[in-house]
Amino acid sequence: MSGLLAGKIAVITGAGHGIGAATAELFAQHGATVYATDIDGPAVQSVAKSIGEGAIPVSVDVRDPGALVALRDQVIAEHGRSDVLVNNAGHWVKVQGLLDGDEHWQELYEINLLHVMRATRLFLPAMIQRGHGVIVNVSSIEGVRGYPVDPVYAAFKAAVIQFTRSAGVDAARFGVRINGVAPDLTNSEQSNFKAWDSPSVAQRWPSYLPLGRMGEPVDQARVILFLASELSGFVVGQTINADGGTAEAGGWYPSSRRPGRSWTNRPFDA
Repeated sequence: MSGLLAGKIAVITGAGHGIGAATAELFAQHGATVYATDIDGPAVQSVAKSIGEGAIPVSVDVRDPGALVALRDQVIAEHGRSDVLVNNAGHWVKVQGLLDGDEHWQELYEINLLHVMRATRLFLPAMIQRGHGVIVNVSSIEGVRGYPVDPVYAAFKAAVIQFTRSAGVDAARFGVRINGVAPDLTNSEQSNFKAWDSPSVAQRWPSYLPLGRMGEPVDQARVILFLASELSGFVVGQTINADGGTAEAGGWYPSSRRPGRSWTNRPFDA
């Protein structure tokens, strides 16, 4: 199936690496003109170069409201509209427990939640005026389940899901669909499991999640493409868990070595 976004103008934040880069490439393959934006200018230039014609790299710090306004204005000036907005940029900044201090909380908020709300507010009016448009927000599975490692990061990701739900219901009456995706265990620049994991750990991936493998950026990009295209034309306010089954398993792990048991709720098959 090809051409799902033929003729569409798409804007993707955080498109210099990982999920954002894979989404930009997939969108372009399906006929979209893609504004690939990222704080890492050289990275997004490289992504656009690999895509070729139809990719427009823009260096944008999503924490800067003026930069988001300038991005919106550039897209409208050059193409007169934006059909798809993917609010993908996000980062855990520094993983820390609740009692470890609050020095990174504001930055976590600005990157993971505030940019999503600001960009949506900026791009949504023109979509409403045209009676058509799609926004896809990238949250995290840590916004769906308990994340004791970093409760503040999890709170902002959960807020993205509720914002997606509520804004999606509100925007639908104007012909604009807002949905989201909640990734987990996806190998990327930020979550480089291939580099982090020793061979002894890597060989246990089939026992870490029901699907039996880590995710790749293109796995998430395909879900985002679905939500951006008319294939999801009757989907509103939803966030899809693209997690290989981890949230749905609820802490249970496959491939238990215990006799007569195919599942365990202890990750080392105790």
